[in-house]
Amino acid sequence: MSKILIIEDEKNLARFVELELQHENYETAVELNGRKGLERALNEDFDAILLDLMLPDLNGLEIARRVRQVKKTPIIIMTARDSVIDRVSGLDHGADDYIVKPFAIEELLARLRAVLRRVKMEEDNNTGALSKQKIVKYDDLTIETANRIVHRGDEAIDLTKREYNLLMTLIENKGNVVTRDQLLNQIWGPNSKIETNVVEVYVRYLRNKIDQPGRPSYIKTVRGTGYMMREEQSEAK
Repeated sequence: MSKILIIEDEKNLARFVELELQHENYETAVELNGRKGLERALNEDFDAILLDLMLPDLNGLEIARRVRQVKKTPIIIMTARDSVIDRVSGLDHGADDYIVKPFAIEELLARLRAVLRRVKMEEDNNTGALSKQKIVKYDDLTIETANRIVHRGDEAIDLTKREYNLLMTLIENKGNVVTRDQLLNQIWGPNSKIETNVVEVYVRYLRNKIDQPGRPSYIKTVRGTGYMMREEQSEAK
C-alpha cells in the first residue's frame, strides 16, 4: 500500500483529498503547517507528497527544494497559481508534477498514479541492465549514464533530472527532430498537463549549461516542430 503525505493548510480540501485517497486504498498522513510538513517528509518514508505552495511558516517551494536535496520522493504541487513562471518554478524546485486548483479529484488521482508508475519503472530499470555503467559521447560531451554525470571536456556540468532527461532524449534521437509533444510525453509523462512552452524554457536552461561561447548551440530549433541535436563538430569536418 502506497503512503501519501498531504501538506495543505486548507482543512476542508486536505480532508477531502485524504478521504478520496483512502477510498483508493492509499495510506495517508496530513500536515497543515509547512514546517511540520517538511519535518515529516524528511523523517518518514512516503511514496509521494501532495504539496500546497502557500503554507504557514514555510512555503511549498522551499519544502520541495529541501526534500529534493536528500530524497527522491515524488512531489505533486497543488496550487491556485497557474502562470507558466509559477509552473516552471515549482518543477525547477524539484516537483514532479503540478495541478492547479480547483481540480477534479479524478485528475489528481491520475497524476498520482502516473508519478508512482514512473518511480516503479525507474526502480525496475535500476535493478536491471540499465544500472550498468555506460558512457555516451556526443561531440565534447561525455555522459556516464549509471550515475547521470555529464562532462564537457574536463568540466563537470550540473544538470537537474529533467535537463538530463531532455539531453539524453535528444542525443538518443540524434539526426531526427523530436517534437515538443514527444518531449512532454517522454520527460513529464503521458498524463501530464504541462504546456509545451515549458519545454522551451527547459531547452533554454539546458543550452545555457552545455553550450560553449562562440560555437553554435548543440540543440537546433526546428521552427514550428521541435528540436534536434546538431551534427557533431568532429563529423562535420
